[in-house]
Amino acid sequence: MCSENTDNLPFMKMHGLGNDFVVVDARAQAHEITPEIAKGIGHRHFGVGFDQLAVITKGKGDAHLTFFNSDGSLSAACGNATRCIARFIMDETGKSDLHLTTDRGDLAAKDAGNGLTSVNMGQPQLDWAEVPLAEQMDTLALPIDGSPTATGMGNPHCTFFVQDVMAANLEEIGPRIEHHPLYPQRTNVQIAQVIGPDHIRMRVWERGVGVTLASGSSSCATAVAAARRGLTGRQVRIDLDGGTLHLNWAEDGVWMTGPTSHVFSGVFTADFLDSLK
Repeated sequence: MCSENTDNLPFMKMHGLGNDFVVVDARAQAHEITPEIAKGIGHRHFGVGFDQLAVITKGKGDAHLTFFNSDGSLSAACGNATRCIARFIMDETGKSDLHLTTDRGDLAAKDAGNGLTSVNMGQPQLDWAEVPLAEQMDTLALPIDGSPTATGMGNPHCTFFVQDVMAANLEEIGPRIEHHPLYPQRTNVQIAQVIGPDHIRMRVWERGVGVTLASGSSSCATAVAAARRGLTGRQVRIDLDGGTLHLNWAEDGVWMTGPTSHVFSGVFTADFLDSLK
């Protein structure tokens, strides 16, 4: 993560179940990431590509995290990126418990053993104004075809429960629901199939990104929605296109546990960054 040219920008490429991230560590040296720079880095042909970009800065705890979607928009929460960065800081410091801060709020992370990392994504937001929705209504069953459930996890979510997750056309449903008038800040979209009382199969359309192999906050929202609807208990396994996460809606928040991967480290050149301004 070092470079002889201070105008260059070191970064790390990480993923959680194929939900991939570019991570910039700005704790030692400040690096300004604008929406334009984030969008340029996020292009999978002209940049590096990512589902989200995360910036690590100093915070009141072990670190503060800021997230960008691949279209350059900001997101207050990103569960899998939080787990990846938590693992990186645990390896760096030798700590097994961390206190991280995000625009979503304070998040606890811990080493779950066997190479797995857990993050508490906080309490779900169940009131229409907190999700947020455009008008007052019951978040358990929205007046949208399919009666999806709305949940806030620091970012908005819309979860559909179906008989066969693979039969649903996520590429058509995702962008249509992302921009639905009921969601003034757009929304992440989940298509979920309940396999059993503690088992869900899910696919994800992420706001500002598109179809992704996994999503941590979407998994949290789906676990909460399924429990609220009486479809599962509060502890569930969720199988995504990229792998499996374990969710526990506990008294202190929604805990998410799964694997992480630090794929490589690299450096963005000053010329490339200048071309994005």
